[in-house]
Amino acid sequence: MSTTPNSTTAATDTVAERPPVFSVDGLWKVFGPKAARVPADPDLTALSPAELRSRTGCTAAVADVSFDVRKGEVFVVMGLSGSGKSTLVRCLTRLIEPTAGSIAIDGEDVRAMDKSRLRELRRHRAAMVFQHFGLLPHRTVLDNVAYGLEVQGLGRAERRERAAAIVAKVGLEGLEQRRPGQLSGGQRQRVGLARALAVDPEVLLFDEPFSALDPLIRRDMQEEVVRLHREEGRTMVFITHDLQEALKLGDRIALMRDGRVVQLGTPEEIVGSPADDYVREFVRDVPREQVLTVRTAMRPAASADEAGTGPAIRPEATVSEAIEAVARAGSPARVMDEGRCLGVVDAADLLSVVAGTDAAAGSRAAGAARVGDGGPPARAKPSVGEAPATRRKPTTPPPATSEEPA
Repeated sequence: MSTTPNSTTAATDTVAERPPVFSVDGLWKVFGPKAARVPADPDLTALSPAELRSRTGCTAAVADVSFDVRKGEVFVVMGLSGSGKSTLVRCLTRLIEPTAGSIAIDGEDVRAMDKSRLRELRRHRAAMVFQHFGLLPHRTVLDNVAYGLEVQGLGRAERRERAAAIVAKVGLEGLEQRRPGQLSGGQRQRVGLARALAVDPEVLLFDEPFSALDPLIRRDMQEEVVRLHREEGRTMVFITHDLQEALKLGDRIALMRDGRVVQLGTPEEIVGSPADDYVREFVRDVPREQVLTVRTAMRPAASADEAGTGPAIRPEATVSEAIEAVARAGSPARVMDEGRCLGVVDAADLLSVVAGTDAAAGSRAAGAARVGDGGPPARAKPSVGEAPATRRKPTTPPPATSEEPA
């Protein structure tokens, strides 16, 4: 399996070393009567969703969620319909008002912003790309893309010039004068993406933008996001119900269930060290060799000779790539980083990872933030895993899911 390097992430510049753009702590969104009492009452926060509805008539769509989104990171929030993921992303810019907790962007308290500051946040700093495009049918592609710039007050010539450059960037050059009704679904989604990019936001917020697209068009749009991130390094928060999409796009993934984050980690951590049976069931059909890297399989070299011979592979190489290298050489492969041998892998090491029988793989993969069985998750913010240096190709589809209503 080939992979696409994430050239925006240098070896010495990991996501963990960058400042947070969004910082979320103890966030709640409760729907129902007297919603504010729920986060403040430990007895109520400990109830299951069904028990909470029965006792109070309330639903906790987002329950005690904490995380940081670092500069330049693709942070994916994933879950089934009703998990709270779309509510969560709307809370980030207060399109939905949170019930409790804190949200900050670049250190500024979002919940304390007045209407003027909120408009500035939504127009300039965090742009949303929606599932159903939201295009203006009477406007051309160019004028749809320029709409956000028009709202900002830019002159017609300047905004059309900037919009034309963005239209070309997303592969729609030559279609500037068409209207949305004359475009395919994938082309309309590219217009929506271009409109968000045109205002040059610090953060792009994607709310299941590709879920309505055909599989081939969806794959093309995923590749477009990967390409744009590689070229620009823009911070992205991506909402999806598709595990395949999450593994392909995310530097880190927050997996949600019933309003809570049940695990937060890199794709490798999610697949290699599931936090509980729910996560384990989610990733059961994922080919481990296409997601896990050789770091999960390598061992110390048995001798100086073993450390000095055999094919060299990168620490970020997948197990699948390492299997190919070992098979071709007929000998163990060396895991090399800047001329230094970190360890070696042989066929037995690699096959144990594929089979899921490697007892050490879970501890060798960097620790993902977990939630224990039963009761609410810890309030401490999960640690940030190192950004993977590769983008992964799609894997076997996950369990069937349905789209989450807006």
